[in-house]
Amino acid sequence: MSRPRVVIAGAGFGGLTCARALKKAPVDVLLVDRNNYHLFTPLLYQVASAVLDPGEIARPVRQLIRPLRNADFLMARITGADLQQRQLFTDHGPLAYDYLVLASGSQSDYFGNASLAQHAFGLKELDEGLAVRNRILMRFEEARWTDDRERRRTLLTFAVVGGGPTGVEMAGALSELIHLVLSKDYRDLDLGLVRVVLLEAAGSLLGTFVEPLRDAARRSLEKKGVEVLLKAKVADVTANSILLADGHEIPASTVIWTAGVRASDLGSLMSLPLARQARVQVLPTLQVAGHPEAFVIGDLAGAIDESGGGAPLPMLIPVAMQEGKHVAATIRDVLRGYGATNFLYKDPGIMATIGRNSAVAQLGPVRLKGFLGWLMWLTVHLINVVSFRSRVVVLVNWAWDYLFYDRPIRLIVRAADDRPD
Repeated sequence: MSRPRVVIAGAGFGGLTCARALKKAPVDVLLVDRNNYHLFTPLLYQVASAVLDPGEIARPVRQLIRPLRNADFLMARITGADLQQRQLFTDHGPLAYDYLVLASGSQSDYFGNASLAQHAFGLKELDEGLAVRNRILMRFEEARWTDDRERRRTLLTFAVVGGGPTGVEMAGALSELIHLVLSKDYRDLDLGLVRVVLLEAAGSLLGTFVEPLRDAARRSLEKKGVEVLLKAKVADVTANSILLADGHEIPASTVIWTAGVRASDLGSLMSLPLARQARVQVLPTLQVAGHPEAFVIGDLAGAIDESGGGAPLPMLIPVAMQEGKHVAATIRDVLRGYGATNFLYKDPGIMATIGRNSAVAQLGPVRLKGFLGWLMWLTVHLINVVSFRSRVVVLVNWAWDYLFYDRPIRLIVRAADDRPD
């Protein structure tokens, strides 16, 4: 007799955690993802700012599930589903399932602004991180050999849009890359023309943090040479400038967008009821209404925080991982004849680094900033990097950067086009 089949759509933090939690369950697990790797997204900005190589924050899915005797992986693009017939559609054909876990994550949201989608760089995928790194380095190469001073000023202006953790971390890391590393590579370049501008539409940075930590983050960024512009809503972006809603224009040839995210398109592909940010509406058990065998987790799930006044749960990695464990436990319970239970989120806290020796951390009643916050950030992120080898390599690179003020991953690399099959 064949065992029940669990198909997990997405090999991110939620999907991978769910697969691991089903390790000893009497089921066969199939992970499906369009990429053959799991990406440690919190450190993607360090690829973009030349601290880390892609292989240090991404590991092959097959390597990660090797210890799971009941799990396999299919590299495929999901195109839809038939929940009545219990089939997930992919470009490799339909996949039958007994239980379905949708965990396809999120993507950049440009809010329908075509100029942003065309000219700004997102920072959600590995190829986007590499594209940002290439762009920064290419702009310095161009600026070094440009005689037009105004053109050089535009080339050396970098705008980061979005004052959340990703935007703050990217702006701080970019400023340090320029002033501590590239200043030595481009000795004949007038770095007085360099601008790193962080734009936030709201009245403060890091809106989910308490006010003293927000203020500390802003002061730290400004000390590192980042211009922080608050209440600065972007209206339009061109190849060489960024136009604000108040009419102010900033000449800039590089715009990095971290100001908006939305769920992946999987919910709409499957014609499921959607909530804000295109997230799929789910029951408190994380099941799809009318389909108890289908679950949604992570950024794709529009789950509600029952203990937090009914607000949607944030699009954070701890949420996805806890939901993955909960769904795995629910599947095991159902196989034993029990019912599904409601998901309850336990908030471990939030943190953001501003760069060398500076971070803010909000862990329950504990508030850390500066050097202590930075040590906490380093420890948490190092522990959570996906493999032991990656932890060692990341630690070595961080130590090298810290001791020698150098980032060796300053390569401009573009992949050649694939040959036709």
